[in-house]
Amino acid sequence: MFMNPTEEQARDRIEQLRWPDGAACPFCRLHQVTKLNGKREGFFQCNRCRRQFTVRTGTIFERSHVPLSKWLQAVHLLCASKKGMSALQVSRMLGVSYKTAWFLCHRIREAMRSPGGLLTGTVEVDETYVGGKGSNRHQGRGTFNKVPVVALIQRQGNMRTRVVKTVSAKNLMKALRDHVDIESTVMTDDFMSYRKLDEVFYQHEAVVHSKKEYARGNVHVNNCESFFALLKRGLMGSFHHVSRKHLGRYSNEFAFRWDTRKITDEERTTTALQLAEGKRLRYAQLIGHEEEAGSKN
Repeated sequence: MFMNPTEEQARDRIEQLRWPDGAACPFCRLHQVTKLNGKREGFFQCNRCRRQFTVRTGTIFERSHVPLSKWLQAVHLLCASKKGMSALQVSRMLGVSYKTAWFLCHRIREAMRSPGGLLTGTVEVDETYVGGKGSNRHQGRGTFNKVPVVALIQRQGNMRTRVVKTVSAKNLMKALRDHVDIESTVMTDDFMSYRKLDEVFYQHEAVVHSKKEYARGNVHVNNCESFFALLKRGLMGSFHHVSRKHLGRYSNEFAFRWDTRKITDEERTTTALQLAEGKRLRYAQLIGHEEEAGSKN
């Protein structure tokens, strides 16, 4: 369904996913629209505001010259690749330039960004370091030239990631406050920056990694460890190097696949396409100098 579709098939599929009840104006949300026939294939006009639009309007596909058939294939490739897929490989498979493939992949990662909402129940929280020189990769917290990534995983639920400058108590607490309900039970290791969580959240339990304790009954952060293993293998194996500036979007991509790991590749692709609305990413934003672009969920 998602590989090698015609342009008409791709457009029809995306229209069905975005507008299951029929086309709606993205400007005034009115369902009373007229489909324009003839030369303007795929165009609609709103009967109220009279503005014209297509299924691309207000989505990650907007103002892209890449055919929707190639977009559909690209979304499927990123959703079906457990460890991710480089823009170079996407450019080869789709027959587009590297620059086009790179921009296209980042727009898809923007669609994969979590729609929001707080994590509840039992939530595991842990952090890891990504990047740096090969000789420095296994030297613990604070290693030079590494970038800290925080994972917050709701057991039997979804997860969030956050790229932070440092793993200070202030930065970790902000990540928790932004993504975790205060009525939750938070599971961490014994890192000192987590010590005051019980003053904010309903309950805080810590596994003592410093004494080689990795689980104490229900107290562990093993889901976070599993996610970090996937993240690091993917970043090193598929992408080799990811800058701090773009790491947030790559982390979101791996978090999205983690959240949807129990469904099929086709269902995961459908979910990603349904998240495409309202998440347009411009090239100027992508190559600009905004710090930690895309790192917030």
